[in-house]
Amino acid sequence: MMATSSDATSAPRVAIVDYGMGNLHSVKRKLDRIGVHSHVTSDPAEVLKADKLLLPGVGHFGKAMEHLGSLGLLTALNEAVLDKKTPILGICLGMQLLARHSQEGDVDGLGWLDADVRRFDIDDTLRFKVPHMGWNGVHVARPDPLLDGVTGTTEFYFVHAYHMVCRDPSDVLCSTDYSYSFTSVVRRDNLYGVQFHPEKSHEAGETLLRKFLYV
Repeated sequence: MMATSSDATSAPRVAIVDYGMGNLHSVKRKLDRIGVHSHVTSDPAEVLKADKLLLPGVGHFGKAMEHLGSLGLLTALNEAVLDKKTPILGICLGMQLLARHSQEGDVDGLGWLDADVRRFDIDDTLRFKVPHMGWNGVHVARPDPLLDGVTGTTEFYFVHAYHMVCRDPSDVLCSTDYSYSFTSVVRRDNLYGVQFHPEKSHEAGETLLRKFLYV
């Protein structure tokens, strides 16, 4: 579904942060479908000018932090998100980067959320393969405009071997069951994160992205 004329006139400037790791163009195609102009960028100046930021990611946590640093994006992201309060949505690895630390590479993340990232610790490896891959539902812990329309039957597409563990339960919007319950959606003020891939989650993912863009 394309944006209405009223959507178009109020469409935010959206920057998809390119640090060399992620389904950047899949995300952009989904935003094009929504009718929102976005651009993929690794330019810190463009990050600072955006109204909304998306931080996708696929791959290794340690390499991701290394790339953000080498591209000069860490300072720009901190200024945009912490000082200017620009809303940001982390997707999959992008969500995990919001945390303080990850087991993957034993490195620090952006530190915006009081959370750690841990690998799935599963006993029944015949039934529950790692990485967790495929469609799964979410349990809404507290209401939020981002989740309007999400019900007990809504499913999203996951691909990940690590997950976030939040120290503050108020940061958790949703959990998902895979052998045990893990955090799948977070929010604190202008920080949003989803462990699944909304760009691969058909209508449910498109709706969630639309909510983020126009919240």
